[in-house]
Amino acid sequence: MSAAFTLFSTPWCGYCHRLKGQLEREGIEFTEVDIEKDPDSALVVEQANGGNQTVPTLLFEDGSTLTNPTVAQVKEKLGR
Repeated sequence: MSAAFTLFSTPWCGYCHRLKGQLEREGIEFTEVDIEKDPDSALVVEQANGGNQTVPTLLFEDGSTLTNPTVAQVKEKLGR
């Protein structure tokens, strides 16, 4: 199974750590990008969040995003 979405995060974000752990426990694969190391990804996050670098932000294959979602919201989006 390939990654269902990209998770934009920072190493210091507690919400990011929590969501990543929950996703891993649920067996949901994702690609993680640290917006502090990748300036282009920070722009993607800003576009999704009205100019703010709010993480975690998830970008799905269909171009939609979720910002700071619960694992239940992610599962619903993925149809699980």
